[in-house]
Amino acid sequence: MTLPPDASASAKTNSYAPDEATIARLREKAKFIRLETVRLIDIAKTGHYTSVFSAAEMFAALYYDVMKLKQGKPKWDERDRFTIGKGHAAVGMFPIFADLGFFPREWLDDYTRLGSPLGDHPDMRKVPGVDFSSGSIGHALSNAIGMTLAQRWTGKDYKVFCMMGDGEMQEGQVWEAALFAAQNKLRNLIAIIDRNGYQLDGKVDDVMNIEPLGDKWRAFGWDVHDVDGHDLAAVTELLRRLRADDTRMQPACVVARTIKGKGVSYMETEPGWHLGWLDPSDAQDAIAEINAKVI
Repeated sequence: MTLPPDASASAKTNSYAPDEATIARLREKAKFIRLETVRLIDIAKTGHYTSVFSAAEMFAALYYDVMKLKQGKPKWDERDRFTIGKGHAAVGMFPIFADLGFFPREWLDDYTRLGSPLGDHPDMRKVPGVDFSSGSIGHALSNAIGMTLAQRWTGKDYKVFCMMGDGEMQEGQVWEAALFAAQNKLRNLIAIIDRNGYQLDGKVDDVMNIEPLGDKWRAFGWDVHDVDGHDLAAVTELLRRLRADDTRMQPACVVARTIKGKGVSYMETEPGWHLGWLDPSDAQDAIAEINAKVI
């Protein structure tokens, strides 16, 4: 079971900061996510390495520390919910679900093969642990709002997290949803924007500039926070604090500054790795670099 830290204990210390052992554990989980992404994409022979790598620390913090989940119970009624707009990063989430006992680890070995429930994007009808089928960019926040409204109406005890790519900020539906969430004071909703600076067609701000991003969300009525998305201590502390805050009357937005392809140096400098495949020798070099780095 992964549970958030005790809010009452944290209130006494006025800190949600993770200890060194927790940071070390989460760092290993982020490494695991990257390594499994390389392995699964090798099975598929194409995939989205860099979109996973920019979010690996946030995935680790959410699923192994912050979110309220039960090992082996993907449909537990009071679990925290998670929606993701950048559904092409699902290849980095499937290993987490198997690790949490949501489905057999053997499923991973048939990733994208004929008959496998695991595809390039997440399907909530087929994959235990997936709360929202995504792929068409722009809908994740609207679905997260529906889940948050359901929480309010049913009285169940859970929070809703929604991760979006920064290119997704170019979708009008995102801003309609942002207005609705603030108007209805959906304080149990926490949005996370993976601000890695790139989308399929190049630099996000060259395609359509989205800055000043934090100020825009504030103007729409959200409680906005900025964080280094690869700093596990900072990410975990912030997400713990936002999850435990029962005094906030607004939805919260985290702008996570990240690097697309973080962990493999040549991917960090080449936007063409949004979609691709490593030949065996390059894959071994990537694995060696991921294993050698401490992020």
